[in-house]
Amino acid sequence: MNNFPRPLVVVSKCLGFDHCRYNGDMIDDPLVRRLREFVEFKPVCAEMEIGLGVPRDPIRVVVAKGEMRLAQPSTGKDFSAPMNDFCGRFLDGIGPVDGFLLKSRSPSCGTRDVKVYNETGNLLSAAQRQGFFGRAAMARFGDTAVEDEGRLRNFLIRERFLTMLLTLARFRTTAANPTMAALTQFHARHKLLLMAYSETVMRQLGRIGANPEHRPVGELFRDYGALLGRAFAAPPKYTAAINVLMHVLGYFKEGLTAEEKAFFLDALQRYRAGKVPLSVPVGIVRSWVVRFNEPYLAQQVLFQPYPEALMDISDSGKGR
Repeated sequence: MNNFPRPLVVVSKCLGFDHCRYNGDMIDDPLVRRLREFVEFKPVCAEMEIGLGVPRDPIRVVVAKGEMRLAQPSTGKDFSAPMNDFCGRFLDGIGPVDGFLLKSRSPSCGTRDVKVYNETGNLLSAAQRQGFFGRAAMARFGDTAVEDEGRLRNFLIRERFLTMLLTLARFRTTAANPTMAALTQFHARHKLLLMAYSETVMRQLGRIGANPEHRPVGELFRDYGALLGRAFAAPPKYTAAINVLMHVLGYFKEGLTAEEKAFFLDALQRYRAGKVPLSVPVGIVRSWVVRFNEPYLAQQVLFQPYPEALMDISDSGKGR
């Protein structure tokens, strides 16, 4: 489980790749810096791509006559058409992608919580809160891992993002040589992980892989891939994840001491209380998988869904 594929991720260029913010700044984001070793980034600055220079007067999202516009208040210019044109061209030609890591609250890249104004310059509280490029990316690639760097300071959101990102990358590499055996093995290795996130989607994926209609393997990979991302639409429900781990505990109950069981159950309680991410109790079980050399569990992605170097329980408390 240590041979991780390199996910393909579109990233806002200002997050450590270029001094391209409106004021000439570049953001040194710690997670992006750590991800460079494991991810193939595709940096882009949508604002520079439509001809805005550095430095530049700020742009903002404005609701004008019932439409979302991308305006530059200092000049009165409207960049909606060139931005929409760029988004379409870029996303049409991007090729395979496993996720997006975009600048939070940006009028171009923001995925949520973007400031939206009316024509007189007042903030609107009830408005679509996405930037133009962020909205287009989520509309086109909503079943991939899409987040902004601000939300990823929260360990629960970060864990879901990394788990989804690496799962989609594994499927993309598996689909490069599509066979029934490869699909069956992929689903078997991800079964406990999918069960922890969404048992409903896990069962739907299982029916696709079972192929009772004897459909061509290409169709199976297409349908499986289209559904896979939906399993990670939200962090795993505590009850589902705990049920999976309690089931796994049964594999080791004869070999564990009372103290070991108590330590594990305490970790489950802390996870249920939102004090630690799922990776904490999973890490305890993973040590038992190695210790007892349990072959079925050893192949389960649940116990190392992404590189260990990216596991970090630090949490800003933001982004929830």
